[in-house]
Parts: sequence; structure tokens; C-alpha cells
Amino acid sequence: VQLQASGGGLVQPGGSLRLSCAASGFTLDDYAIGWFRRAPGKEREGISCISRNGGSTRYVDSVKGRFTISTDNVQNTVYLQMNSLKPEDTAVYYCAADLFCSYSSGSLQDMRYRGKGTQVTVSS
Repeated sequence: VQLQASGGGLVQPGGSLRLSCAASGFTLDDYAIGWFRRAPGKEREGISCISRNGGSTRYVDSVKGRFTISTDNVQNTVYLQMNSLKPEDTAVYYCAADLFCSYSSGSLQDMRYRGKGTQVTVSS
């Protein structure tokens, strides 16, 4: 199981980015995919997750209405469309996989397989 996130960069507040998570060694029918981020000086935050069959998605409150998670089963890739970006969205973003999206006290729990991250910087 391998995951590789890409698509990060520098964007102005209010701008958009689309992150990609390319999966190999498995298909998206087999694993749920989560997006996480870690900002400087802050703890890891699970921001979105999509179930194995793509039928269920969930977002942390801070990104609801701005971020959208989706899958392309042909490309075996999961996307995170990020709109209306704010400086507080600045972080290293990475994707991860596990059988389920699991939550504790409303927070997305870490997942077994994690890829390398991509830096997102929101600044004017």
C-alpha cells in the first residue's frame, strides 16, 4: 500500500488548490482514504474522509463548505478540492488509508497507511 500526495503550493487567501492522493498497491474499493494536516506548532488534524465505496464523506467543521473530497476510481486517485483558502489552512497535508474512517469524540483517527505530505501555504 502506497500513497503519494501532491498539488500543494503557495496561494493567496481566498484562492483554491486541488490536492491529489495517488494510491498504488490497492484499489479505492478496498480502503477508506482520509486527508490530514499538520500546521506548525499544532497537532495533526483529520480534516476529511471518504469511505471505501465512496458513498460516505465527512469533514471537520473548520473546512465544511470549503473543501470537497472525491475519488477517481479509474485513476485510483483521491482529490481534495480546497476553496476559499485561509491563512489558517497553512499546513503539510497528507493522505492516509485504512479499512474504515474511524472517529473518536468527533475527530478522525489516524489511519494505518500514510503517504508523504505536500505543503500548502496560504499567504498574501
